[in-house]
Amino acid sequence: MKIQGKMFIWLSVFVLVMAIVYGVWSKEPAGTTALFLTFGLCIMIGYYLAFTAKRVDVGAQDDKEADVADDAGEVGFFSPHSWQPLALAVGGAFAFCGVIFGWWLLYFSLPILLIGLWGWVFEYYQGENQNQ
Repeated sequence: MKIQGKMFIWLSVFVLVMAIVYGVWSKEPAGTTALFLTFGLCIMIGYYLAFTAKRVDVGAQDDKEADVADDAGEVGFFSPHSWQPLALAVGGAFAFCGVIFGWWLLYFSLPILLIGLWGWVFEYYQGENQNQ
């Protein structure tokens, strides 16, 4: 994690310099604001990774003599299949279309969003995937 933290901190320094140069030369507020926000996001991620690296065990990515196989192993549990993100995407699409076409569309999108969210949260508490 130390390497990733340093990479993001150096990236944030680069983005800050480019934001200043872009802002001075172009005098365009939207791009300058976007670059400064990118700087803020990079520095937050870099600080988090550097801060966390001090509190966790040294990983294989921090060891210069490590092999690729040293980082092998179980990463975590990932759902093999789920239809709930599709319901959330459709409900979210309808909700954002409600901003364009009319707020009345939110009445149709809210139940779809709630069903998708409920199904995603309780996906492994019922049905065939109950004991995974």
